[in-house]
Amino acid sequence: VQLQASGGGLVRAGGSLRLSCAASGTIFSINDMRWYRQAPGKQRELVAVITNGGSTNYADSVKGRFTISRDNAKNTVYLQMNSLKPEDTAVYYCNALIRKSTWTRLADYWGQGTQVTVSS
Repeated sequence: VQLQASGGGLVRAGGSLRLSCAASGTIFSINDMRWYRQAPGKQRELVAVITNGGSTNYADSVKGRFTISRDNAKNTVYLQMNSLKPEDTAVYYCNALIRKSTWTRLADYWGQGTQVTVSS
């Protein structure tokens, strides 16, 4: 199983970006899908999570600005980021709890990270 993240880049404050993360390989089911971020010198933090039923939760710092969504048919999770601020600058990582078959346990998988840079 692989997670491939894309969509990062350089944007001015107030701008928008949309991140995507597609899971591929042998997949039976996907539970929670999450986005994390890690800024230089800081710990990785949870940004947003979406369950396989579509329930969402966000870090306080991004509520009202970011929206997480998923397309279960495409095994893909998205993060729409609006009203970006310089403090949103970080490497963004996708994460998913995936079951490869009916007889295997859920396992944690990570994407490679995509850089988001917000200039002031």
